[in-house]
Amino acid sequence: MSAEHHPLAQDFPELRERIHALKSDAHFSRLERAYEDVDKRIARAEDRIEHRSDAELEQLKLERVRLKDELYRLLTATAA
Repeated sequence: MSAEHHPLAQDFPELRERIHALKSDAHFSRLERAYEDVDKRIARAEDRIEHRSDAELEQLKLERVRLKDELYRLLTATAA
């Protein structure tokens, strides 16, 4: 069975337009790329394509949550 990916637009469908609008923001884009990279690394580890220790996998999952929280904060911040 394949590990589940967590793309932002799937996790936050109500923010899909805002995600698209913020792609032109360098900070948001950098965070989104980092989030996607970490998410893919987790999926490869869970699918046993890449070997990771339990501690490494846990650290990746914590990083994904940290990045997702930061991205959500940016997505829900009122436009100034």
